[in-house]
Amino acid sequence: MVMKKFGLIDRRRFVLGAAASGLAAAAPVPVRRVEGTKIKLALNAYSFNRPLRDGKLTLGDLVDFCARHNFDALDATGYYFPGYPDAPPDEYIYSLKRRAFVNGLTINGTGVRNDFTLMDGTRRGAEVRLVKNWIEVAAKLGAGVIRIFAGQRVKPPDSFGRALKRMTPALKECAAYGREHGVIVAVQNHNNFLKTAAETIQVIQAADSEWFGVMLDVGSLRQHDPYEEIEKLLPYAVSWQLKEEVWYGGKAVPTDLKRVKQIIDRGGYRGFLPIETLGAGDPNVKVPNFLKHVRALFGTSA
Repeated sequence: MVMKKFGLIDRRRFVLGAAASGLAAAAPVPVRRVEGTKIKLALNAYSFNRPLRDGKLTLGDLVDFCARHNFDALDATGYYFPGYPDAPPDEYIYSLKRRAFVNGLTINGTGVRNDFTLMDGTRRGAEVRLVKNWIEVAAKLGAGVIRIFAGQRVKPPDSFGRALKRMTPALKECAAYGREHGVIVAVQNHNNFLKTAAETIQVIQAADSEWFGVMLDVGSLRQHDPYEEIEKLLPYAVSWQLKEEVWYGGKAVPTDLKRVKQIIDRGGYRGFLPIETLGAGDPNVKVPNFLKHVRALFGTSA
Protein backbone atom coordinates (compact mmCIF):
# COMPACT_ATOMS: atom_id res chain seq x y z
CA MET A 1 0.00 0.00 0.00
CA VAL A 2 1.55 3.30 -1.11
CA MET A 3 0.26 5.25 1.91
CA LYS A 4 1.99 3.00 4.45
CA LYS A 5 5.31 2.90 2.62
CA PHE A 6 5.43 6.49 1.47
CA GLY A 7 8.18 7.41 3.90
CA LEU A 8 10.53 5.26 1.80
CA ILE A 9 9.54 6.72 -1.56
CA ASP A 10 11.21 9.76 -3.08
CA ARG A 11 8.60 12.47 -3.81
CA ARG A 12 9.92 13.18 -7.30
CA ARG A 13 9.91 9.50 -8.30
CA PHE A 14 6.39 9.15 -6.93
CA VAL A 15 5.09 12.05 -9.04
CA LEU A 16 6.89 10.87 -12.17
CA GLY A 17 5.62 7.34 -11.60
CA ALA A 18 2.09 8.62 -11.20
CA ALA A 19 2.35 10.51 -14.48
CA ALA A 20 3.73 7.45 -16.28
CA SER A 21 0.91 5.27 -14.98
CA GLY A 22 -1.74 7.73 -16.16
CA LEU A 23 -2.52 9.19 -12.71
CA ALA A 24 -2.77 12.97 -12.22
CA ALA A 25 0.75 14.17 -11.49
CA ALA A 26 -0.68 17.13 -9.57
CA ALA A 27 -2.31 14.87 -6.98
CA PRO A 28 -1.47 16.04 -3.44
CA VAL A 29 1.37 14.07 -1.89
CA PRO A 30 0.96 12.77 1.66
CA VAL A 31 3.37 13.87 4.39
CA ARG A 32 6.52 11.78 4.27
CA ARG A 33 7.34 10.32 7.67
CA VAL A 34 8.56 7.10 9.23
CA GLU A 35 5.81 4.52 9.67
CA GLY A 36 4.06 4.16 13.02
CA THR A 37 2.65 6.51 15.61
CA LYS A 38 4.34 8.83 18.08
CA ILE A 39 2.12 11.37 19.84
CA LYS A 40 3.11 14.45 21.81
CA LEU A 41 0.26 16.26 23.53
CA ALA A 42 -0.05 20.02 23.19
CA LEU A 43 -2.56 22.62 24.31
CA ASN A 44 -4.10 25.02 21.83
CA ALA A 45 -4.19 28.44 23.49
CA TYR A 46 -7.69 29.09 22.15
CA SER A 47 -8.96 26.84 24.96
CA PHE A 48 -8.35 29.85 27.21
CA ASN A 49 -9.68 32.41 24.75
CA ARG A 50 -11.85 34.38 27.19
CA PRO A 51 -9.32 34.86 30.02
CA LEU A 52 -6.57 35.60 27.49
CA ARG A 53 -8.76 38.17 25.73
CA ASP A 54 -9.83 39.72 29.04
CA GLY A 55 -6.24 40.09 30.22
CA LYS A 56 -6.79 37.75 33.17
CA LEU A 57 -4.21 35.34 31.75
CA THR A 58 -1.05 35.72 29.66
CA LEU A 59 0.72 33.30 27.36
CA GLY A 60 3.42 33.08 30.02
CA ASP A 61 0.79 31.96 32.52
CA LEU A 62 -0.39 29.40 30.00
CA VAL A 63 3.14 28.01 29.70
CA ASP A 64 3.09 27.46 33.46
CA PHE A 65 -0.33 25.78 33.21
CA CYS A 66 1.00 23.43 30.54
CA ALA A 67 4.02 22.59 32.67
CA ARG A 68 1.88 21.82 35.73
CA HIS A 69 -0.27 19.46 33.67
CA ASN A 70 2.68 17.86 31.87
CA PHE A 71 1.81 18.85 28.34
CA ASP A 72 4.62 18.46 25.84
CA ALA A 73 3.92 21.75 24.09
CA LEU A 74 1.84 24.89 23.72
CA ASP A 75 0.27 25.98 20.44
CA ALA A 76 0.46 29.72 21.07
CA THR A 77 -2.12 31.36 18.80
CA GLY A 78 -1.02 34.77 17.54
CA TYR A 79 -4.15 36.57 18.75
CA TYR A 80 -2.84 36.55 22.32
CA PHE A 81 0.54 38.15 21.66
CA PRO A 82 0.82 41.88 22.44
CA GLY A 83 0.09 44.08 19.43
CA TYR A 84 -1.49 41.39 17.23
CA PRO A 85 -1.90 41.46 14.23
CA ASP A 86 1.51 43.17 14.28
CA ALA A 87 4.40 40.91 15.20
CA PRO A 88 5.43 41.17 18.86
CA PRO A 89 8.83 42.55 19.89
CA ASP A 90 11.70 40.06 19.85
CA GLU A 91 12.16 40.61 23.58
CA TYR A 92 8.67 39.21 24.20
CA ILE A 93 9.13 36.31 21.78
CA TYR A 94 12.42 35.20 23.31
CA SER A 95 11.18 35.65 26.87
CA LEU A 96 8.23 33.34 26.15
CA LYS A 97 10.52 30.88 24.38
CA ARG A 98 12.86 30.77 27.37
CA ARG A 99 9.98 30.35 29.81
CA ALA A 100 8.78 27.35 27.83
CA PHE A 101 12.26 25.85 27.56
CA VAL A 102 13.10 26.00 31.26
CA ASN A 103 9.75 24.33 31.97
CA GLY A 104 10.45 21.47 29.58
CA LEU A 105 7.98 22.64 26.95
CA THR A 106 8.08 23.24 23.22
CA ILE A 107 6.12 26.03 21.57
CA ASN A 108 5.06 23.84 18.68
CA GLY A 109 3.04 26.35 16.70
CA THR A 110 1.26 29.64 16.35
CA GLY A 111 -1.54 30.88 14.11
CA VAL A 112 -3.16 33.88 12.49
CA ARG A 113 -6.60 34.88 11.21
CA ASN A 114 -6.22 35.57 7.50
CA ASP A 115 -8.52 35.54 4.48
CA PHE A 116 -7.21 34.56 1.04
CA THR A 117 -10.68 34.52 -0.56
CA LEU A 118 -10.72 38.32 -0.84
CA MET A 119 -11.32 39.50 -4.39
CA ASP A 120 -9.18 42.61 -4.09
CA GLY A 121 -5.57 41.74 -4.90
CA THR A 122 -4.16 44.52 -2.73
CA ARG A 123 -6.05 43.25 0.28
CA ARG A 124 -4.95 39.66 -0.40
CA GLY A 125 -1.39 40.96 -0.56
CA ALA A 126 -1.81 42.42 2.92
CA GLU A 127 -3.03 39.03 4.15
CA VAL A 128 0.07 37.39 2.68
CA ARG A 129 2.28 39.90 4.51
CA LEU A 130 0.43 39.06 7.74
CA VAL A 131 1.20 35.36 7.31
CA LYS A 132 4.83 36.06 6.39
CA ASN A 133 5.33 38.26 9.45
CA TRP A 134 4.06 35.47 11.67
CA ILE A 135 6.13 32.84 9.89
CA GLU A 136 9.08 34.88 11.12
CA VAL A 137 7.61 34.91 14.64
CA ALA A 138 7.15 31.13 14.50
CA ALA A 139 10.77 30.68 13.45
CA LYS A 140 11.98 32.84 16.35
CA LEU A 141 9.81 30.82 18.76
CA GLY A 142 11.27 27.58 17.43
CA ALA A 143 7.77 26.57 16.34
CA GLY A 144 7.60 24.10 13.48
CA VAL A 145 4.17 25.10 12.17
CA ILE A 146 1.93 28.11 11.64
CA ARG A 147 -1.83 27.73 11.29
CA ILE A 148 -3.57 29.78 8.61
CA PHE A 149 -7.11 29.87 7.25
CA ALA A 150 -8.11 29.67 3.61
CA GLY A 151 -10.74 32.34 4.19
CA GLN A 152 -14.42 33.05 4.49
CA ARG A 153 -17.27 31.35 2.64
CA VAL A 154 -17.90 32.68 -0.84
CA LYS A 155 -21.33 33.53 -2.24
CA PRO A 156 -22.65 33.45 -5.83
CA PRO A 157 -21.71 34.61 -8.36
CA ASP A 158 -18.35 33.77 -6.81
CA SER A 159 -17.51 30.08 -6.46
CA PHE A 160 -15.11 27.73 -4.71
CA GLY A 161 -13.19 27.19 -7.95
CA ARG A 162 -12.78 30.90 -8.70
CA ALA A 163 -11.73 31.66 -5.13
CA LEU A 164 -9.23 28.80 -5.11
CA LYS A 165 -7.71 30.02 -8.37
CA ARG A 166 -7.13 33.54 -7.06
CA MET A 167 -5.81 32.35 -3.69
CA THR A 168 -3.35 29.83 -5.15
CA PRO A 169 -0.51 32.37 -5.65
CA ALA A 170 -0.89 33.39 -1.99
CA LEU A 171 -0.75 29.77 -0.85
CA LYS A 172 2.38 29.11 -2.89
CA GLU A 173 4.07 32.32 -1.72
CA CYS A 174 3.43 31.53 1.94
CA ALA A 175 4.60 27.93 1.56
CA ALA A 176 7.81 29.14 -0.09
CA TYR A 177 8.37 31.68 2.69
CA GLY A 178 7.75 28.95 5.27
CA ARG A 179 10.39 26.81 3.58
CA GLU A 180 12.88 29.70 3.74
CA HIS A 181 12.32 29.99 7.50
CA GLY A 182 11.91 26.31 8.37
CA VAL A 183 8.20 26.64 9.26
CA ILE A 184 5.44 24.44 7.83
CA VAL A 185 2.25 26.27 6.83
CA ALA A 186 -0.88 24.40 7.94
CA VAL A 187 -4.30 25.32 6.60
CA GLN A 188 -7.13 24.61 9.04
CA ASN A 189 -10.38 23.12 7.77
CA HIS A 190 -12.52 25.58 9.65
CA ASN A 191 -16.03 25.07 8.23
CA ASN A 192 -15.90 28.38 6.39
CA PHE A 193 -14.31 28.31 2.91
CA LEU A 194 -13.13 24.77 3.68
CA LYS A 195 -16.01 22.61 4.84
CA THR A 196 -14.96 19.14 3.69
CA ALA A 197 -11.89 16.94 3.39
CA ALA A 198 -12.14 17.06 -0.41
CA GLU A 199 -12.07 20.87 -0.46
CA THR A 200 -9.15 20.94 1.96
CA ILE A 201 -7.16 18.49 -0.16
CA GLN A 202 -7.77 20.71 -3.20
CA VAL A 203 -6.12 23.59 -1.34
CA ILE A 204 -3.15 21.38 -0.40
CA GLN A 205 -2.89 20.34 -4.04
CA ALA A 206 -2.92 24.00 -5.12
CA ALA A 207 -0.12 24.93 -2.71
CA ASP A 208 1.95 22.02 -4.08
CA SER A 209 4.65 22.11 -1.41
CA GLU A 210 6.01 19.73 1.19
CA TRP A 211 6.02 22.80 3.45
CA PHE A 212 2.22 23.00 3.32
CA GLY A 213 -0.21 20.66 5.08
CA VAL A 214 -3.41 20.58 7.10
CA MET A 215 -4.18 21.39 10.70
CA LEU A 216 -6.81 18.71 11.17
CA ASP A 217 -9.74 20.28 13.03
CA VAL A 218 -11.99 17.39 14.05
CA GLY A 219 -14.79 19.69 15.19
CA SER A 220 -15.25 21.49 11.87
CA LEU A 221 -16.00 18.51 9.60
CA ARG A 222 -19.76 18.94 9.57
CA GLN A 223 -20.92 17.96 6.09
CA HIS A 224 -20.25 14.19 6.12
CA ASP A 225 -19.26 11.46 8.57
CA PRO A 226 -16.53 13.23 10.57
CA TYR A 227 -14.47 10.10 11.13
CA GLU A 228 -14.39 9.27 7.45
CA GLU A 229 -13.31 12.86 6.81
CA ILE A 230 -10.60 12.64 9.47
CA GLU A 231 -9.27 9.50 7.82
CA LYS A 232 -9.10 11.25 4.43
CA LEU A 233 -7.17 14.18 5.89
CA LEU A 234 -4.81 12.21 8.12
CA PRO A 235 -2.15 11.66 5.40
CA TYR A 236 -1.78 15.45 5.04
CA ALA A 237 -1.90 16.35 8.76
CA VAL A 238 1.01 18.29 10.23
CA SER A 239 -0.90 19.33 13.36
CA TRP A 240 -4.37 18.98 14.89
CA GLN A 241 -7.16 20.56 16.83
CA LEU A 242 -8.53 17.62 18.77
CA LYS A 243 -11.79 18.89 20.21
CA GLU A 244 -14.34 17.54 22.68
CA GLU A 245 -17.09 17.37 20.06
CA VAL A 246 -17.65 16.44 16.43
CA TRP A 247 -20.77 17.11 14.37
CA TYR A 248 -23.35 14.69 12.98
CA GLY A 249 -26.26 16.09 10.98
CA GLY A 250 -25.92 19.57 12.39
CA LYS A 251 -25.67 18.34 15.97
CA ALA A 252 -22.62 18.36 18.23
CA VAL A 253 -21.84 15.03 19.90
CA PRO A 254 -18.89 13.94 22.09
CA THR A 255 -15.80 12.98 20.11
CA ASP A 256 -15.19 9.25 20.01
CA LEU A 257 -11.54 9.44 21.02
CA LYS A 258 -11.12 5.69 20.70
CA ARG A 259 -12.19 5.88 17.06
CA VAL A 260 -9.83 8.79 16.40
CA LYS A 261 -6.98 6.77 17.90
CA GLN A 262 -7.87 3.79 15.71
CA ILE A 263 -7.71 6.01 12.62
CA ILE A 264 -4.32 7.35 13.67
CA ASP A 265 -3.00 3.87 14.48
CA ARG A 266 -4.06 2.59 11.06
CA GLY A 267 -2.69 5.51 9.08
CA GLY A 268 0.27 6.48 11.21
CA TYR A 269 1.09 9.90 12.62
CA ARG A 270 4.15 11.27 14.35
CA GLY A 271 3.96 14.71 15.87
CA PHE A 272 2.06 17.04 18.11
CA LEU A 273 -1.61 16.48 18.90
CA PRO A 274 -2.93 19.78 20.32
CA ILE A 275 -6.22 19.56 22.22
CA GLU A 276 -8.75 22.38 22.32
CA THR A 277 -11.79 22.82 24.55
CA LEU A 278 -14.57 25.22 23.60
CA GLY A 279 -17.86 26.54 24.90
CA ALA A 280 -19.13 27.33 28.36
CA GLY A 281 -17.26 26.34 31.48
CA ASP A 282 -13.98 27.05 33.20
CA PRO A 283 -11.03 25.96 31.03
CA ASN A 284 -9.04 25.37 34.20
CA VAL A 285 -11.46 22.50 34.79
CA LYS A 286 -12.38 21.52 31.23
CA VAL A 287 -8.85 21.22 29.88
CA PRO A 288 -7.52 18.86 32.60
CA ASN A 289 -10.66 16.70 32.30
CA PHE A 290 -10.34 16.38 28.53
CA LEU A 291 -6.58 15.85 28.82
CA LYS A 292 -7.18 12.97 31.23
CA HIS A 293 -9.36 11.15 28.68
CA VAL A 294 -6.97 11.81 25.80
CA ARG A 295 -3.94 10.73 27.80
CA ALA A 296 -5.62 7.53 28.97
CA LEU A 297 -6.38 6.47 25.40
CA PHE A 298 -3.20 7.59 23.70
CA GLY A 299 -0.95 6.24 26.41
CA THR A 300 1.12 9.39 26.86
CA SER A 301 2.78 9.80 30.24
CA ALA A 302 1.45 12.25 32.80
